[in-house]
Amino acid sequence: MKYFINHGIPHRIFSALFPILLVALALTGCSTPPKNEGLSATGFYFDTVVTLQVWGTNDEEILNHCMKLCTQYEQKLSRTIEGSDIWNINHAQGNPVTVSDETIQVLEAGLSYSQLSEGRFDITIAPLSILWDIDNNPGTIPEQSAIEEARSHVNYQTVQISGNTVTLTDPNAAIDLGGIAKGYIADQLKAYLKDQGIEHAWISLGGNVVTIGTKIDGSPFRIGIQKPFAEENTAITTLEVTDQSVVSSGIYERYFEKDGKIYHHILDPATGYPCETDLYGVTILSKKSVDGDGYSTICLSLGLKEGLKFINQQDGIEAIFITSDYKLHYSDGLKDLN
Repeated sequence: MKYFINHGIPHRIFSALFPILLVALALTGCSTPPKNEGLSATGFYFDTVVTLQVWGTNDEEILNHCMKLCTQYEQKLSRTIEGSDIWNINHAQGNPVTVSDETIQVLEAGLSYSQLSEGRFDITIAPLSILWDIDNNPGTIPEQSAIEEARSHVNYQTVQISGNTVTLTDPNAAIDLGGIAKGYIADQLKAYLKDQGIEHAWISLGGNVVTIGTKIDGSPFRIGIQKPFAEENTAITTLEVTDQSVVSSGIYERYFEKDGKIYHHILDPATGYPCETDLYGVTILSKKSVDGDGYSTICLSLGLKEGLKFINQQDGIEAIFITSDYKLHYSDGLKDLN
């Protein structure tokens, strides 16, 4: 995996990288940049562009290490990389598999969201995800019998953890951590950067953006939320955040359309089909990016009314909901933005 480090980052940043795309990022090169100009590194992991930007240092090794961490996590958490922890679990035919501490942490987080949502979020969604293959699907709806067969193996309660040993009690079940892995990794990158004394930084993994502190001039980071189904870099609203995570997810990210109906990547374990929702997108503001991953999926499946009720019951979590009429709806802690 190749990645690139750049010197010099402008202090004015606006983001809307699919669904939150970083824009207005004109990088300039210099051999010995002042620390306040910062460093930026860009790579490709987890099927998405990863961008890190730090201010207050010109030590390239910090970003080098961040990219090494991305590689390490991808090699453990990917469902499709042969030999990863998740690949080994899914191909163990029900036998116990010993995995890393990090994999256990992500699995336990995923199981907590699965329990909290009563299975609307389910880390064993892989049989359905593989069947629908939304990323490559030309518009084919699977046979009902195939959907029912795949759905019968989606049940987070089949994941049994004992220490660092993981067992799938259903040999045909399979884990997919794509719904929370990026959030977990973003949180780990933030923790590492803070340990290195970084006080101003920006971390982006696709729809996950995490900030450390403020911009170097003390002002908040400005984040643009992508307008569903619009051209990239088209923001429906903007947020100012400091030392927070912003995670956006929506049915417009990956989908195909057939006979006037949208079939998207957020699948309902109860039906085996893409979830029926009155929402186009959800943006979660939280301290931890992994929370943003879990809660955004849960809210999309719940819909506006139940999603708002759910978020308003969570401590330290706020949300913006985009309904199918492109109206914005705010959780209680953000209503002053409306």
